[in-house]
Amino acid sequence: MHPNPWASFDPRETRNILVYITGIMFYKLGIESFNGAIVSLAADRFEAAHTFGKIGALNGLNQAMQVVGSILAGPLVKGFPARSVMATAILIFGLVTILFMVIDAGTGGKPKIANGNQVKYGTWNPNGLFPLYMIAGISLGMVELIRRIIPCDIVGGDVQKLRKMDAIVHIMYEVAGTGGAILSAKMIEVFGNNFSFLITPPLFLFAGLTWMFIDTLGHSEEQQRGHQTPEGAIGRSFWTSIRNIDYLESVLKGAKAFARSTYKGAIICFSHRRFIWLLPGYSFALYGHRYLEGTIAPAIAKRIMLDSSYSQIMVSGSNLGELVGAFFVLVSSTAIETPFPFLRFDALALLIVWALPVYSHSIQPHKRVYAWRIAAMFIPISMGWAAGDVSLSAFIQSSLAQIHDDDSHVSPLGSVMSFLYSSYIIVYAVLGTVLGTYIDNIFIKDGNIYRALVNVGGVHFTVLCVIIIAATLTPLGARHLNPKMAKVNAEAGEAAGIGVQEDKSEEEVPNRSYLNHPIHQY
Repeated sequence: MHPNPWASFDPRETRNILVYITGIMFYKLGIESFNGAIVSLAADRFEAAHTFGKIGALNGLNQAMQVVGSILAGPLVKGFPARSVMATAILIFGLVTILFMVIDAGTGGKPKIANGNQVKYGTWNPNGLFPLYMIAGISLGMVELIRRIIPCDIVGGDVQKLRKMDAIVHIMYEVAGTGGAILSAKMIEVFGNNFSFLITPPLFLFAGLTWMFIDTLGHSEEQQRGHQTPEGAIGRSFWTSIRNIDYLESVLKGAKAFARSTYKGAIICFSHRRFIWLLPGYSFALYGHRYLEGTIAPAIAKRIMLDSSYSQIMVSGSNLGELVGAFFVLVSSTAIETPFPFLRFDALALLIVWALPVYSHSIQPHKRVYAWRIAAMFIPISMGWAAGDVSLSAFIQSSLAQIHDDDSHVSPLGSVMSFLYSSYIIVYAVLGTVLGTYIDNIFIKDGNIYRALVNVGGVHFTVLCVIIIAATLTPLGARHLNPKMAKVNAEAGEAAGIGVQEDKSEEEVPNRSYLNHPIHQY
């Protein structure tokens, strides 16, 4: 790799990458402020008997709606510049976030800073968070899909350029995520969690306007085939498509394709020893990471520290760990060829969660320092997950690219990733709600959640640790401390009898169709 990662890009590509990174950092700051405030708001507004059961369901429904958003966005990126669709989607997302504050203010709510440093909520039913957060999930899904496509539009089909761009973007994305979580905690402290995300709409506006300055370079697959809509005709073509029901037909086809690809992905994963470990290795690991941030951190903040905003301080440590993990993979990619060492480290790092029920007994309410100490515990946990996730994504792409497949509609890569992410959503929706309800029941009985932390923290994550480590020992050739990619592929492919073709990953970019599935890598 060239010591200067920017040396591979020409001046125009460099400009577009910088513009894209600027927009993505605005976006990440905004989304961290929004999500942190919503979880904190839900923790404060939902009744104590059902708080974390409902938060689990809230997060699960939001993630399910992201799938819907990605399906809705799929047909649009085939007819319009991806940067224009993404900018429009983020602006719509910004309008959705304003709805929360408008409803709260319209029913008597006030910012903390304007009410004697006391939070005053509106009289609206907190269950209204469900439809609003689901709508936000649709917008988020549209943005998340399109930002998987933008890199191909900027640097074209050069795999080396794409890898370097992805690495740079990933690192800056996590820098913004760490800062955004800290900013969210401060905004909640000043404005209250009902108005703290007032910075989200302008940040989304800045992101959308920034992305509009990305040049349309003509690198994408649709543009090369001459299917790109001229920007001057975007409005006319859009309404023409709506009148002709082309868009609705495309959405229905997208939904059917997603269902078909998910089914096909399940068949691939469960039919071969070579791939069956991907379900625990990817979906369960992602679930554990999200559960740590989305339920355990808010539960400690609300029930032990007595300040729900402190959960964002803990999440900042998690985001910093993701940054460190992604950077470690970048610098060690030649020495560690497979994701197995990273996944095993990730699994062992989950055992750190055992420290939380022990340490929580010494926590004093309303003391921010304890949140920072827990944030430090989250760094190695999320470092392991991010390292495993980044390396596993590359491993999946490389392994599935070698499978012969005659289906021109659904690629093996897209199918497997659809199945893995759908599995994660189902696991989170079910376990998030069940375990959240368990936390609520223990709080009602004991008046605290210390006993719940032992089970949903220590025992729960120990089970995940055992399952993930066992999964990494499943493929043939993977039982070494640092397995080699060629040996794993050769032994597993020969034993499974899978047709293998020459790996062209260095010369070709995989078909862009796999990006039409909701893969949340970062």
